[in-house]
Amino acid sequence: MRNWHSELKRLLLVMAAAAVTGLVLGELTLALLIALALYVAVNLFQLRRLHLWLTRNTADDHSDPPESFGIWGDIFDGIYRLQNQERKASAYLENIINKAQESSAALEMAFIMINKKGNLDWWNLASEKLLGLQYPKDRNQSVTNLIRDPLFADYFHRENYTQTLKIKAPGDSQRVLEFQIALFGEHERLMIVRDITQLHRLESMRKDFVGNVSHELGTPITVIKGYLEAIVDNMDELNPKWQNPMRQMRQQAMRMENIVRDLLTLASLETEAMSRQQDRINLAGLFQEIDNDLQQMFEEKSHKFEIECDDSFELTGKRSEMYSAISNLVVNAAKYTPAHGKIQLTAKKTKKSLLIAVTDNGVGIEAKHIPRLTERFYRVDSSRSADTGGTGLGLAIVKHILSRHNGELLIDSEFGKGSKFTCKLPLSRLSTGTNKTAPLAIANEAASIS
Repeated sequence: MRNWHSELKRLLLVMAAAAVTGLVLGELTLALLIALALYVAVNLFQLRRLHLWLTRNTADDHSDPPESFGIWGDIFDGIYRLQNQERKASAYLENIINKAQESSAALEMAFIMINKKGNLDWWNLASEKLLGLQYPKDRNQSVTNLIRDPLFADYFHRENYTQTLKIKAPGDSQRVLEFQIALFGEHERLMIVRDITQLHRLESMRKDFVGNVSHELGTPITVIKGYLEAIVDNMDELNPKWQNPMRQMRQQAMRMENIVRDLLTLASLETEAMSRQQDRINLAGLFQEIDNDLQQMFEEKSHKFEIECDDSFELTGKRSEMYSAISNLVVNAAKYTPAHGKIQLTAKKTKKSLLIAVTDNGVGIEAKHIPRLTERFYRVDSSRSADTGGTGLGLAIVKHILSRHNGELLIDSEFGKGSKFTCKLPLSRLSTGTNKTAPLAIANEAASIS
């Protein structure tokens, strides 16, 4: 600001000197015009020096600014300081980018930047190994043109990235890749791809192992159980000191049989694809069947069992699987609800979903246990296993069955006040009609749950 005032004073002094000279010579106007022209010429000269310096001063040629005075000296020095700051910021950002590129190149996971048009912007070295991308040939190419898999195209365009996608690697059916996409910025995407071939093989081996072991255990357990039942039926002929151990052995044999049965069920759910030929299930009839079975199993507890379901509700799915899922939830509620307690089985329709809920006023579950309830053999209290005779696999079976029906299990519970287990299914599986179990052929749905 000081130099700006000085420049104004300088201009006024020049004009004053020109006026005095003009008055002395009798040519005031001419003198003022000549002074003004000289002032403009000096400034045009300085402006030309600035232009030439900026033209010369490229990224490769960091020349010093021209020497000047007054306001022009401040302009030259100010631009020079801004250029230095900009160069330092650019160097810092370039260093960060280089480090990011070097670190991403060292990773085995592929990182791919996709612009809002769905075209590739940038990718790391692992992307070229996993997906066969080529730089710069594939830059600005559509990602769905480079990864030609219908499942990937559906996953990419659907923009529901809460779950990952597992598919065969492009050009290599022996490898399995896992895709995960995140949206950011102006509808841009970051796609992360990793090779899970080994994990996939281990998971397959685990499933095969569980299935094979369960099959192998079935026969000896059946034989042991048969002999124990024969012994218990003839308990009067047995020494009294062995009667109680025999009863316990028979009870544990039955529990082992149930565990093997549930393991086989899980193995079947994991390995067998959902049949395209499905049933139209009358929910009210299914609920009533579960009620009848429950009353026989827990007759001594005298529970109050309530059903709330529209008689016209019909669900498309596998009847045996849905019976297993809902009855598992009802049996769990009955086990952990004291005598004369209340259990409700309801089916309600919302705008986007069908909600089948089992509600009880039993012992409830602490919040810290809820996220792990669907894990295999997870117990809130290890002593419950002996008290209830459960296998610890019921909720895992429910979760898998609902997943096969494009649904999910929601759990809401408060310790000491009861629990609510809700099966959330897509509304597309609900219809109204009169047939209870009329076969219906439908395609497996890929729709997400809202």
